[in-house]
Amino acid sequence: MNKKLVLAFSGGLDTSFCVKYLKEEKGFEVYTAIANTGGFSENELKVIEDRAYRLGAKKHVTIDVTNEYYEKCIRYMVFGNVLRNNTYPISVSSERVFQAMATINYAKEIGAGYIAHGSTGAGNDQIRFDLAFQVVAPEIEIITPIRDLMLSRQQEIDYLKKHGVVEDYTKMGYSINQGLWGTSVGGKETLTSDKGLPSEAYPSQLEATEERFVELGFVKGELKTINGKSYENGPKTIQALDEIASKYAIGRDIHVGDTIIGIKGRVGFEAAAPLLTIKAHHLLEKHTLTKWQTYWKDQLSTWYGMFLHEAMYQEPVMRNIETFLEATQENVTGKVFVKLLPYRFELQGIESEHDLMKSGFGEYGETVKAWTADDVKGFTKILSNSLKIYHKVNKK
Repeated sequence: MNKKLVLAFSGGLDTSFCVKYLKEEKGFEVYTAIANTGGFSENELKVIEDRAYRLGAKKHVTIDVTNEYYEKCIRYMVFGNVLRNNTYPISVSSERVFQAMATINYAKEIGAGYIAHGSTGAGNDQIRFDLAFQVVAPEIEIITPIRDLMLSRQQEIDYLKKHGVVEDYTKMGYSINQGLWGTSVGGKETLTSDKGLPSEAYPSQLEATEERFVELGFVKGELKTINGKSYENGPKTIQALDEIASKYAIGRDIHVGDTIIGIKGRVGFEAAAPLLTIKAHHLLEKHTLTKWQTYWKDQLSTWYGMFLHEAMYQEPVMRNIETFLEATQENVTGKVFVKLLPYRFELQGIESEHDLMKSGFGEYGETVKAWTADDVKGFTKILSNSLKIYHKVNKK
C-alpha cells in the first residue's frame, strides 16, 4: 500500500500533533510541507523544520509562495480596499488557498496517496484546504485527525507530552498564523464574546512611542515606495512597512463574523502594514476616482472579499473581478502622508497629479468658479421635480 502522506505543516500545536499521531498510531510515512506566504523569517523556518524532524517526519520541505500570493491576490485586495466586515484584512482566509495549492502540488510531485491538514471541524480552514485539494487532486485521500477525533487543544498537548514531546506549551496555547498580509491569533479569549486578547498574545509588542511621519507612494494602486525609497518587489515593500509600523503595535483588533459553516466566529489579528496600506490607498482613491467608479468598485470588492473568505478563489468570476479592479487603478498614483502613534495611525492627506480636488471648478464650501447662483437655483428646481410629484400625489 502507498502509505506516503503529505501534511500541511505550520509547526503549531495542531500540526505537531498530526505528525506524531499519523506516524505512531496510523503508520503513515509523513512528509511535512510548509508553504510560506511571507510571514516567516529564515530562522523561524529553520525552527519549524527542526521541529518536524524531531516529531518524526521522514522529509520536510519549505515552499515559498510569497510572490505568487502577492501578485495573484494581495494586489487585488489593495485595489479593492478589502476588509471583511470593515475590520479584517482577510489575512489567513486569502493565503490558505495558496498554501493548499502548493501542498497538494507537492503531494502529486512525490506520488503521495494521502494528504492531511490540522484544521478543526469548527472553523473555515477545513473547507479551504479540502476544497483546494479536491479540485486539484481528487484522487488523493484527505486525512484530518483533529477534525475526525474532535480534539481540544489540551487533549493534543496531553498526547504530545505522553509521547515525550517537549515544547513551550504555554506559547502553544494560542493558535498563531503568520503571513505577509497579517497574523491571526486565536486563544481561549476568542472563544468568548466578552474577553479581549492579552497584549502578550500578539507577536509584536509596543517599542516606539514618539510620533513618526511616513510617506507612502502608490503607482497605479500599488504601494511602491516608503519615504521615497523603492524596494525589490511588492512583498519586500509590505515587509518594510510592517517593520516600521509594528513597533507601534498598530493593526491589532478582533474580528467577529460569519463562518463558512454557518456559526459566528471570533479571531484576533495583527496587521500593521495591511491596514496602513489599505487605508492610505482608500484615501488616495477618494481624491482620484469618480463617484461611480468608487460606487461600483465597492460593490465588486465586497463580493471579491467574500469569495476569498469562503474558499471560492478558484471560481472564474474572481478573474473577471480582478480585471475590473485593476482597470480602476489607472489614475491611483500619488503620495499619502501618515502619522504613526502608539496603537494607532492618522491619515494626514495626499499629493497626486490626478487629484480631482484640483479641477479649478471651485473649492468646496468656499468659492465658485464654473457656475453661477442662478445655475444652482435652476439645477435644484429640476432636481426636486420627482420629489415634488411624489409628495403632491401621496399627501399624508
